[in-house]
Amino acid sequence: MPKARLLLHTRTSVHGGAVEMTVWSVPLPVQPSEHAFKYRLVFVRGGQRLVGYDNERGKGDHKHMGGREHRYRFTDIDTLVGDFLRDVEKLA
Repeated sequence: MPKARLLLHTRTSVHGGAVEMTVWSVPLPVQPSEHAFKYRLVFVRGGQRLVGYDNERGKGDHKHMGGREHRYRFTDIDTLVGDFLRDVEKLA
């Protein structure tokens, strides 16, 4: 079976914190997601996750903001990154 392929990995200092974005192309969807990507995007400041987007097995696409978890509707990678960065700006 083909392995996951790294598509994006960045680490940047932003607003006194750190933004890390990692996206893989995967051979099979991470259930219950229906797309062929695995991702983890996070904004951390002062040792606390302020914003996080991921698609964990069993949970599917979701985001973490202000200590709460919300469903996220994945459409494509560009939209994912844009939505994440907008949320970072809101909480920065």
